Amino acid sequence: MENVFIIDALRLASGRGKAGGALSSYHPVELLADVIRPLVARNDFDPAAIDDVIIGCLAQLGEQGLNIARNAALAAGLPVTVPGTTVDRQCGSSLQAASFAAAGIAAGIYDIVIAGGVEMMSKFPINYATLGQDPFGPSIRERFEGGLVGQGISAELVAARWGLDRATIDAFAARSHRLAAQAADQGLFDREIQPVIVTRADGSTAVHNRDETIRATTTIEGLGGLKTAFDSEVYARRFPEIDWQITPGNASPLTDGASAVLLASAAKAAERGLRPRARFVEVAVVGSDPIEMLTGVIPATQRVLARSGLSIDDIDAYEVNEAFAPVPLAWLQTIGANPDKLNQRGGAIALGHALGSTGTRLITTLLNVLEDTGGRYGLIAICEGQGMANAAIIERIPS
Repeated sequence: MENVFIIDALRLASGRGKAGGALSSYHPVELLADVIRPLVARNDFDPAAIDDVIIGCLAQLGEQGLNIARNAALAAGLPVTVPGTTVDRQCGSSLQAASFAAAGIAAGIYDIVIAGGVEMMSKFPINYATLGQDPFGPSIRERFEGGLVGQGISAELVAARWGLDRATIDAFAARSHRLAAQAADQGLFDREIQPVIVTRADGSTAVHNRDETIRATTTIEGLGGLKTAFDSEVYARRFPEIDWQITPGNASPLTDGASAVLLASAAKAAERGLRPRARFVEVAVVGSDPIEMLTGVIPATQRVLARSGLSIDDIDAYEVNEAFAPVPLAWLQTIGANPDKLNQRGGAIALGHALGSTGTRLITTLLNVLEDTGGRYGLIAICEGQGMANAAIIERIPS
């Protein structure tokens, strides 16, 4: 891949994805615009030079419909000459948006692109995206006997196949909250979070600059008292290996959020005086078993490492999305990775999983981890609905 530089990256602090959440009063177009606007402003270049805005969003309906990328670009005040397009790779949508942008720059089609994502789960929870309709159709039911399953059942299947018991899963979830709370208290998220003014339920306003989904008091003992969420006699008969381990505490919460990265070619970065913070080394996307669904992060990681010529030992930090705790735990076992390098500032269990926004949120956090620790290479992997996964490797550029 030709040099594709990450110039900058920003995200909003997460909001609980339900009524009364910190960001729930927002229109999603404004939520995304409030990331795009400062991303351009703090890099001091002519926004007319932006070739495209590529945005990931899963629930592309209602206020998130009609190409939210273009709408947010206009809302952010970008010139009308800057186009926008919206992509859906399920939970990996914004990482796919960044991958598409990087590929376009590497091919010489683009010079400067904003890639990012948004999701308002307070208004559009994941099951709302189908409006109660069957999105799969009869041929899929015929091909996969019993039909596809929800991600909670897939998480249970992963826990069963990798032999992950409740104590192990809950311990990982508690770790996520502990690390995220420590990072927030130490100000380690400050450079990546764009503060915004939010309206509370009582009509008052406040600065929102801390992830609302972090629960600093989370303990293994407290998590152990939560009831499992997906128990079903129907699925127990279909999958007798399941031992019912998944709870709201060891899964990512419904979340509102937005994030974006500014990408540029080497030539255009030099011409515009844009200082690169990192470069894309390699990207990969895979399909995987749509029943087990969440394990695509394993072959995606293997593919991106093979294409880059690097080994997992060469990677200084990795962000593997914590859709459910069994996902990064199974990834660790299979890849043979160092657990101390994984999600060093917590993951989606604590920081939230605003679906379409999560991929570029992971890039943003990883970039700051590498800069703060002096690491060179970072890896991102994210599982996706219907059995897919995206992965990417970035390399920090010393300042």
